[in-house]
Amino acid sequence: MYVGILTAPFGNEPLEKVFEFASRYGFGGLELAAGYGHPHLDLDNPDLDMLKTYIDRYQVKLSAIACYTNNTDADPERRKRNNDAVRKGIDIASALGGGVVCTLAGHPVPGKSKMQTIETDCKEVFTPLAEYAGEKNVKIALENWYATNIQALDHWQRLFEVVPHPSFGLNFDPSHLLWQDIDYINAVLIFGSRIFHSHAKDTEIMAQRKLWVGNQGDGWWRYVIPGLGGVRWGEYIGALRRVGFNGVLSIEHEDSAVGREEGFVIGKKYLDQFIAPEF
Repeated sequence: MYVGILTAPFGNEPLEKVFEFASRYGFGGLELAAGYGHPHLDLDNPDLDMLKTYIDRYQVKLSAIACYTNNTDADPERRKRNNDAVRKGIDIASALGGGVVCTLAGHPVPGKSKMQTIETDCKEVFTPLAEYAGEKNVKIALENWYATNIQALDHWQRLFEVVPHPSFGLNFDPSHLLWQDIDYINAVLIFGSRIFHSHAKDTEIMAQRKLWVGNQGDGWWRYVIPGLGGVRWGEYIGALRRVGFNGVLSIEHEDSAVGREEGFVIGKKYLDQFIAPEF
């Protein structure tokens, strides 16, 4: 297991600077933010030779290609474009030797619940994408962002029933489950075979604010750097080990109280105590 970073906060920096930063502070991998015209990885014109050069030069691998997009967009043209982005991400990952493409389960289609969207639109969208990924030796990993169709564990269960392909799984993020009062440790044990990638993001719960506004109110939780919130990282990493996961803990920096570089380094220092160094 190793600590990596999601590169999105470095979107305005040259890609080599991101690799250099990761190498200097001992990060093992980059979850590379990608998109049409993205400065780091343009899906239409990927510079794979440059990527391979940086990977070799700085000895920092790619943990995943990150194509976070609404795969169940209600507009047919936008949906196709978004699905094509994931497909292009799969092609890039395959050209680099296989790996993971992180994306989203999409948002509920207007007029449908999340469960109904899973049973119709997600099945239609992700069945061919999962088959394509499998043919390319690539895995698709959905981040369990609560706003998407996989808000809760019953959504996860149903999604994997309608799209059972072994190349289709999760970019597991415990921070979303924490504030929803969902048991993220048990979720790891139940869905372990589907975990292909892990985000390392924490959640701070402000109990007094919650008592004032209630759990339907605003401002009683926020995302923070690992170790600054309520996620029980030792138990979480232990559960990942129990199900055989030995991949990345990719820090997703959304903590407005901590600077960019500082936040990543704080998070890595905290997570490293649970990870044995390579010998």
